Amino acid sequence: MKAVTYQGIKNVMVKEVRDPKIEKDDDIILKVTSTAICGSDLHIIHGMIPSMQKDYIIGHETMGIVEEIGSKVSKIKKGDRVVVPFPVACGHCFHCEKEEFSQCDNSNPNGEVGGLFGYSDLFGGYAGGQAEYLRVPFANVGPHKVPEDLSDEQVLFLTDILPTSYWGVEQANVKPGDTVVVLGCGPVGLLTIKWASIFGAKRIIAVDNIEYRLNHAKKYNGVEVVNFYEHDYTGDYIKEMTHGGADVVIDCVGLDGKMTLIEKVETLLKLQGGSKSAIELAAQCVRKNGLVVLVGVYGLRYNNFPLGDFFSRNISLKMGQCPAHKYVEPILKMIQSKKIDPTDIITHVLPLDKGEHAYNIFDNKLDNCIKVILKP
Repeated sequence: MKAVTYQGIKNVMVKEVRDPKIEKDDDIILKVTSTAICGSDLHIIHGMIPSMQKDYIIGHETMGIVEEIGSKVSKIKKGDRVVVPFPVACGHCFHCEKEEFSQCDNSNPNGEVGGLFGYSDLFGGYAGGQAEYLRVPFANVGPHKVPEDLSDEQVLFLTDILPTSYWGVEQANVKPGDTVVVLGCGPVGLLTIKWASIFGAKRIIAVDNIEYRLNHAKKYNGVEVVNFYEHDYTGDYIKEMTHGGADVVIDCVGLDGKMTLIEKVETLLKLQGGSKSAIELAAQCVRKNGLVVLVGVYGLRYNNFPLGDFFSRNISLKMGQCPAHKYVEPILKMIQSKKIDPTDIITHVLPLDKGEHAYNIFDNKLDNCIKVILKP
């Protein structure tokens, strides 16, 4: 089969690889109909995720038709159309029973973190879904059947960015009347803006440095935008415009934010796990006793972390990988009732064969690219 494979830093290649096979009784093989490139996939090709091997299949936002099932699969059947949440979860360990699916104890033999599709040996070594076929383990837990009257584009993001953005707003306890700052206007940031509005936020301020993404955010009713390139001290500017700071700041950027020269060197030497610019900005523009939530992916340890800025002003800090399984069904109902429409962030739909081009325009912010879907 064909798949998008990691070949080194800034280097992906669509190539022929071995078809996946049933390995355990509760596996399925999925014939992929749609798969998307995620911002966290860029962390891989920027060399920020350790334990990546050449020819590794990447991607974790995947849906398709069940092609083959193991003998103990009872939840779904051959021919079902399903979305696959990005964490790999067994469904019966301590964390899964508490619906903390992203921290499953049994999905990753390579460490204490839970397993993820397409995200290196560090996260279980599971092949990703930017391919013609995908092996899905624990198929009685993860894959979720979706209605035939909804298009792939309407439901594909149930695999990751819809639950992740919802979870971020939920973790932030956004409530009517709140002022919310969203850092990053990529796909997760734009969906976070939508959820913050649904949760009742009175004022939403979106921060980015890419003009076309800011222009997209401005299309959402009442959203204010800030280009951090236009201000020497963006945190102070936001604090002033909000009269003391935002109630909530949600960081949708992660380790791929703007890096100083020192951070670039330290990241290259594996002394630090990427940029902390978004965390620093969050610390500066949140009000006293406010809340900061990190949904953008971070890795390794960080030097000069602004711990004192959080501590001295009684700031609460939450973070982590979304337990996506928990949110698929409730968000699916919201899509069906038209309470949320995620499709406006899709700017490119390309064949899988164009995977290298897709990564190029997504990574380098070309052709007004916000979100790419690949079709095998």
